[in-house]
Amino acid sequence: MLSPTERKKISSFAKTLLPHFSAEMKKYEEIYSDFSANGYSKDLCEQYADAFINNVKKPMPEDIIQIASLYDRIHDNKSAGFYLDMLAEKKMPSEERFRYCVEMLKNISKLGNWRDAEDFRTENINFMQIYGTKQSLQKQADMYMALALVDCAAKRYNDAFKLLRFGYKPSGRNDTQLLEMLITGVYICARSGDRDGLTDAVTNTHSCLKLFSEYEFAWSKSYYEKRIEEAAEGIL
Repeated sequence: MLSPTERKKISSFAKTLLPHFSAEMKKYEEIYSDFSANGYSKDLCEQYADAFINNVKKPMPEDIIQIASLYDRIHDNKSAGFYLDMLAEKKMPSEERFRYCVEMLKNISKLGNWRDAEDFRTENINFMQIYGTKQSLQKQADMYMALALVDCAAKRYNDAFKLLRFGYKPSGRNDTQLLEMLITGVYICARSGDRDGLTDAVTNTHSCLKLFSEYEFAWSKSYYEKRIEEAAEGIL
């Protein structure tokens, strides 16, 4: 979940001038405080959705994208897809469109609709690649993980693994993005049925987690341990 500071950065200047912006940010900070203490949960998703989407006349695309991401984190792919559908015909700035495309590819692939995922990728791949290559390695990693899930859904497991090897350079021993990529690799191994490869992938991912010297939240370590276990069972 974006921190309050990160959310302010992606808010348009015009929005920050609106009279309700301060109250909105206060509510966001309250929800983020709950997230910081308790992590991802159904209650968090419902709080966020009610505050920024369900009871708002014109919800912002960044909030719709984020609620989809939050539902994705608790494996509620149908709810994530429901919110993403709100943006299907909406024009968005490049940053929001890129994040929307990433979430859509993840969602359709996890739902098992590989043909739809491939069609969506074909329709948006030029934009994603052009925009993505100008972004940080972290954002590129988000794109390549999403693309890998499309190939995984289509049972092209070797192609999926190739996408994960796009050339990411770890930023240190506490690199959560590297950990996310390794967990995605565990998931792909599990879906492929390669038991030996799965064992190695799980071992490597646990080794990466053991290198961490600090965590952003008190619940982070147990959260990632659970993520590894779930990925090994074919749940991402």
